Amino acid sequence: MSTLSETSILAVILAVALGILGWGFYRARPLGKLGILAWLQSVVLMTPWLLFFGLFAAGIYINIAGILFLVVTSAGLYIYLGSQLRKAGQDAILKQRATQRLAVESANEENSPQTAVIELKPQIPPIPEDDLNAIKSIFGIDTFFATETIPYQDGAIFKGNLRGEPEEIHNRLSASLRERLSDRYRLFLVENTDGRPVVIVLPSRNDPQPMRLSQKAFAGILLLATIATNLEAGGLLLNFDFFANPGRFTEALPIGAGIFAILLAHEIGHWLLARRHQIRLSWPFFLPAVQIGSFGAITRFESLLPNRKVLFDIALAGPAAGGIVSLVMLIAGLLLSHPGSLFQLPNQFFQGSILVGSLARVVLGSALQSSLVSVHPLVVIGWLGLVITALNLMPAGQLDGGRIVQAIYGRKTAGRATVATLILLVLVSLGNVLAMYWAIVIFLLQRDLERPSLNEISEPDDARAALGLLALFLMITTLLPLTPGLAGRLGIG
Repeated sequence: MSTLSETSILAVILAVALGILGWGFYRARPLGKLGILAWLQSVVLMTPWLLFFGLFAAGIYINIAGILFLVVTSAGLYIYLGSQLRKAGQDAILKQRATQRLAVESANEENSPQTAVIELKPQIPPIPEDDLNAIKSIFGIDTFFATETIPYQDGAIFKGNLRGEPEEIHNRLSASLRERLSDRYRLFLVENTDGRPVVIVLPSRNDPQPMRLSQKAFAGILLLATIATNLEAGGLLLNFDFFANPGRFTEALPIGAGIFAILLAHEIGHWLLARRHQIRLSWPFFLPAVQIGSFGAITRFESLLPNRKVLFDIALAGPAAGGIVSLVMLIAGLLLSHPGSLFQLPNQFFQGSILVGSLARVVLGSALQSSLVSVHPLVVIGWLGLVITALNLMPAGQLDGGRIVQAIYGRKTAGRATVATLILLVLVSLGNVLAMYWAIVIFLLQRDLERPSLNEISEPDDARAALGLLALFLMITTLLPLTPGLAGRLGIG
């Protein structure tokens, strides 16, 4: 029975990997040579990890030198493909210019008196007439040819035909709008329900608002509570209750500080990329948790995002920073572990995560066959950090994983992923209280998608899509446990 289940798991992993690569090829093929080269970059980026975990699941172990060789080779191929992609891009620019000229000529032919009239519905948009006329003047046959105006909230929706690349057209329209009406309005380029591009113009007073003083005070209270639960988690790992024994502060401090350092790295990652893109973020609302110190933090955008690429960059930066710090701590702790180390963990501990178990097997080897395994405290801190990072990478709502899915695949797919994640968490919660907690947090606080970016049509490039898939893949390998049969074959337990 165990052999059958292991075969099934390997088959599922292989099917998922092939499905991801096949879907990427399907999306890249219509783009010609540029698309194929970008797809190959994503394949090269993912191959070392897929190969490592595939061989590991088959019982073939790769040592640290082998892992480094795979990563270095992958990086070299990625750089080479990038250079080929840039060369091919030069030809694509020339073709694009010729296509744009043909599009303008075609638009001039279509610009008859019958089609040039902008049809207005009887309702008058809630925009002053002078402003509305100024907004209409930014449209043209070489950018966005407006055919209908519809009132929408405090602004208006303009239906019509997009005449060029979405990113370039959005930049031109936004610049024209600023020239005429300064900073009083925001221009959104989004898809309508029928999948066609539309322009939405809204007053800037609808922009996200900065945090109020009461919200900042609440964020400060949650920060203090999280520091306390980090110390409590450190005390529990050392077999004492910190809240009942605050005098043992110095004993719990190293572990508590290690967990908080990972949380801080996560938030710094978000902040650095947000600052790079000139996006304001709210203060983080930390989620304290006695068991593992914290479940991460909720951070809101206080600026409109220019496009989905910026959403992706900021969303990925936090888990990337926190995950790298956690992984470094975990590997360093494994390398420093020796008989007599501070923590004595049952070998079943390493069966709780494919990622942690595989790394432990590579570094510790046969030591995992003992009933108790001596490990350095950094192993536990790194593992907790990976769990916190993985939980925030779940593809739901305004979690980092949900933002990544929304950035890569759009709002419709992100909404479906949120529903699927909630259903899965409810099912898992039948045997795991942690899953129920997260289901409640997501449903009450995080289930809504991020508001659309100013340019919602342009998609992130394939390199970003590959990084997003890699992050989701590592999230799964962190949270998914090894089956007892597979763990036994690998010498864990």
